[in-house]
Amino acid sequence: MKKSYNVCLKDTVETFTKRLFYALFDEEQQVTHASYLETTFLKTLSKLSIEGGKEKWEGFKQNLPEIRRQLDLDAIAFENNDPASYSLEEIYLAYPGFYAISIHRLSHALYKLKVPILPRMMSEYIHGITGIDIHPGATIGESFYIDHGTGIVIGETSIIKDNVKIYQGVTLGGIQVSKDLAQVKRHPTINENVTIYANATILGGDIVIGAHSIIGANVWITQSVPENSLVTYQTEIKIRPKKNGIQ
Repeated sequence: MKKSYNVCLKDTVETFTKRLFYALFDEEQQVTHASYLETTFLKTLSKLSIEGGKEKWEGFKQNLPEIRRQLDLDAIAFENNDPASYSLEEIYLAYPGFYAISIHRLSHALYKLKVPILPRMMSEYIHGITGIDIHPGATIGESFYIDHGTGIVIGETSIIKDNVKIYQGVTLGGIQVSKDLAQVKRHPTINENVTIYANATILGGDIVIGAHSIIGANVWITQSVPENSLVTYQTEIKIRPKKNGIQ
């Protein structure tokens, strides 16, 4: 007989994640959903055969004020960097990148508390909504800015320090895919004040992108970059008039 899995928990975790996000920013929602969030968390961990649910929930709640502080700094970074933003309220309500980093900071707190499975389910929910794939294990500093965001992949052992900007299609990945590397740092470190433009790929656990560097679009990096560097990919593009109207 085949083993049964609680796949219906995907729906439960989706609702839990949304209400947790709402409660983080809305005091009325905190009151409305407080009992639901705790009860659902405990039931979910029970169905996943995870022990110590009550202690983990209390530990998680203690992290929420700090998560909110970090997210307010993230929102300000969005407002300061995106000329298309017109208010902080717009960022909280309408920016997929901000939604993605919000759920990441929540799931990362659970990851650090050694709660298995649930953080990954939360990150996969927001991945499906935004197209932004951040593993809950990734460590992300303050004032993180994602522009557009679709197609971003940030691996489990990535370290991103303060005031980093990342554009759509960026991959912070591993250079090798091997199960025996599970406990090894496989993904790069991005130091302070780095900007990484669209579709850049940075691979390897030993790779460090130096502070204040700019990584241009479409580059492929498998070696460390000194601080204050500009890394670009050059290709020749020719623009010329058509002859005799022939395309």
